[in-house]
Amino acid sequence: MPADLHPDFLGAEALVDQLADELIASCQLFHSRGWVPATGGNFSARLDERHLLITASGVHKGELTRADFMIVDVDGKALDAGRKSSYETGLHTQLYRRDPAIRSVLHVHSIANTVLSRRHPLIRLTGYELMKILPGIVEPSVTVDIPVFGNDQDIDRLSRQVDAKMMEPSRMPAYLIAGHGLYTWGGSVREARHRLEALEFMFECELWNER
Repeated sequence: MPADLHPDFLGAEALVDQLADELIASCQLFHSRGWVPATGGNFSARLDERHLLITASGVHKGELTRADFMIVDVDGKALDAGRKSSYETGLHTQLYRRDPAIRSVLHVHSIANTVLSRRHPLIRLTGYELMKILPGIVEPSVTVDIPVFGNDQDIDRLSRQVDAKMMEPSRMPAYLIAGHGLYTWGGSVREARHRLEALEFMFECELWNER
């Protein structure tokens, strides 16, 4: 479990360990596929209405241990003031505040998503069987647009842009940051991982199509 587990979560150690282990397994898979080079990427899971477990800043995602996670509230404040969460924690907390059904948020830096996000203002997906893994999609003929946001180092400003986009009628299952990577989410770590794998497969296909 995270080092020096906050007293508020004593008694919930099993949940913290379970979610940490699920995220570690996902990160190992992503690292094996080259999607989280060096210390890139960040990963989280909801603990309760007000708190989430998230990777600490600067840790190698292919070598994670339980001690590499920390607990923050949905406003991004660390429960352990002596530890530093990811610089992009605000992008995770925006999603958890926006939709209480979200239980996990995953962020990776693959070659395909990085290259495509530098070339296009959005990625339009249609005709892939794997699209049915995305929320609300029952037919692969449906078109889904994955928006691309500029790589703004002001995370508060960027999270407000994402929040405004999520208020539009068209429901987005993920988004990209130009030259930076993919954010996707789900009702569990497992569901978020499946969506991420499906999206990365389709992004790789799109990149091949452009060659």
